[in-house]
Amino acid sequence: MRKKEEKYKSSEFEKRWQRRFRQYASLSDDDAGIAGWSPTGLSTRFSYFVSHWCHGPGNQTWLDAGCGAGTYTRHLYSKGCAVIGLDYSFETVAKAKARCPNELGWVVGNAKMLPIRTQMLDGAICFGVTQALSDSETLIYELLRVVKPGGQIWIDALNARCIPHLVKILYWRIRSRPAHLRYESPANMRRLFEQQGMSNVKLYWVPVLPQRLHAYSFLVNHPVIRWLFMRTPLLGALLSHSILISGTKNSGHGE
Repeated sequence: MRKKEEKYKSSEFEKRWQRRFRQYASLSDDDAGIAGWSPTGLSTRFSYFVSHWCHGPGNQTWLDAGCGAGTYTRHLYSKGCAVIGLDYSFETVAKAKARCPNELGWVVGNAKMLPIRTQMLDGAICFGVTQALSDSETLIYELLRVVKPGGQIWIDALNARCIPHLVKILYWRIRSRPAHLRYESPANMRRLFEQQGMSNVKLYWVPVLPQRLHAYSFLVNHPVIRWLFMRTPLLGALLSHSILISGTKNSGHGE
């Protein structure tokens, strides 16, 4: 157990984000604010997940790792799933619990060291978390560990290939400033999923407009634009704020 704790020891970068999320939960009462997102950012990301997620039978048990205020947790429950909402912020879990049905389970814990038995779950989602972690590999391994063979994993991440993010990354490097967010390469996320032996790996581009341009969100979220991004990955990579990736656990992996 000691070796496992050392392996997943939080970096200073992650500790700073843990403090920020506790502050968000203490100061905010809306779902987006508690999760550290703008209303536009949360609603767009949520709509993409809802449009692509297909979980199968309703009597499944799912994990929402990094549940925030419970936006996704409530959706999973509304589709007939038993759901565990997990977050490392006690303040966040308390507010999520207050706005969700009593039948849901809640855990204060770290997504990189899940307090859940191996192969206990039918699926897991983890949204709004990777940008606050030093790496994604440990997170993926842990999610795979707790999911049964045939179960699904869904993760979102800030897209490192998006033009505005590329500009930010370059600026930080020129100024020798530490990054305050971690952007993820879409190719790296796909590689990590496939290296862990997951099948049916799918990556979706998620364009998110700034709050001031919210009135035009219907344009970038139009089915034609979604189709164009999927058919032209380079265009999707350059213009999409976030990525959404899913995969199915094969037998013998992540145990």
